[in-house]
Amino acid sequence: MSQTTTTHQMSDFQSAAEKVKSFQGLSNDELLQLYGLFKQANEGDVSTSRPGIFDPKGKAKWDAWKACEGKSKEDAAAAYVALVNKLGEKQ
Repeated sequence: MSQTTTTHQMSDFQSAAEKVKSFQGLSNDELLQLYGLFKQANEGDVSTSRPGIFDPKGKAKWDAWKACEGKSKEDAAAAYVALVNKLGEKQ
């Protein structure tokens, strides 16, 4: 992938991350999908241990990120942008 493509893709990703902040009425599943893709695009594969029973919100977020494991940062960023665009149609 060329440097120009990567730069353009990251610009789209950053724009989508700002755009999604204005969304209202997203389901928990949609929020978790966004979270998992965002974390994967920024940090890569999950690198922490799964939270315990007393942190159900943390576990759900960790599971969403873990579900993206194996995706490249670029693929996760592209999937994030596509999901934001899809969800934006419902706004």
